[in-house]
Amino acid sequence: MQGDMYLTVPEGAYAVRLGNEASIKQCLHVSTGSYYAITFSAVRTCAQNEQLNISVYPESSLMPMQTIYSSDGWDSYAWGFQAKYDYVELVIHNPGVDEDPACGPLIDSVAIQTLYPPPLSEYNMLKNGDFEEGPYMFANTSWGVLVPPMIEDVHSALPAWMVESLKAVKYIDSGHYAVPQGQRAVELVAGRESALSQIVETTPGKNYSLTFLVGDAADGCIGYMLVEVYAGRETSRVPYESNGTGGFQKAFLQFEAPGNTTHIVFLSSNYHMKFDGSLCGPVIDDVWLF
Repeated sequence: MQGDMYLTVPEGAYAVRLGNEASIKQCLHVSTGSYYAITFSAVRTCAQNEQLNISVYPESSLMPMQTIYSSDGWDSYAWGFQAKYDYVELVIHNPGVDEDPACGPLIDSVAIQTLYPPPLSEYNMLKNGDFEEGPYMFANTSWGVLVPPMIEDVHSALPAWMVESLKAVKYIDSGHYAVPQGQRAVELVAGRESALSQIVETTPGKNYSLTFLVGDAADGCIGYMLVEVYAGRETSRVPYESNGTGGFQKAFLQFEAPGNTTHIVFLSSNYHMKFDGSLCGPVIDDVWLF
């Protein structure tokens, strides 16, 4: 207990609170030039503008924690980096100076995973279209992993994909959610405030077909969903009526490539919220470009 506030720990019996200007750090043995994703769970307490600065020299990102995505209060975040040295120091820092020294975010469950840049396949022009390559997920947490936008993340924790705009997308697994294909997918939980995108090489004037699956994560997210997809100069809006119990449908978009590269973008037209107040949205999976 802290005053009238009850603080929970997501895994085990302990967590770490970062007070004013406090940091935790650990030295890691990595491979120079390789890509990695850090996954950690965090929750804000009583400060108004809590944020975390996560860094591996020379890269760092300042992650705001004003938006709480899960009803538990705890969220798991992913942050990607490319190792510049064989030994690096991971630092999680609270840059805030609050009037109450007892305030400050709680940290728990920190992990690192090597990211392997997915190669192009013979049949799919998009990389990692099945979203199987991504950050580590903690087995005992049920709220997925938030992948922050590119303004916070120089190297995406979701290989080949970028998260644009202001909010994160949620990376989910089949152990806790309904996933249309394979083991992993992406839930668009922030409406028009976040977009999932990839830039692909194309031939100007050539015709292409984009196919993908739209569904719900069986997480109680109910209502009329609408996924917008953009490719070159073409746009499609894919409706999906969710009962919150799982399910999906296949969608497609045909377009003519405007140039040597084409920007493929997915976003949710609407904002959705579950009965417990947590954010949710449509699920995207199994994206193919022919």
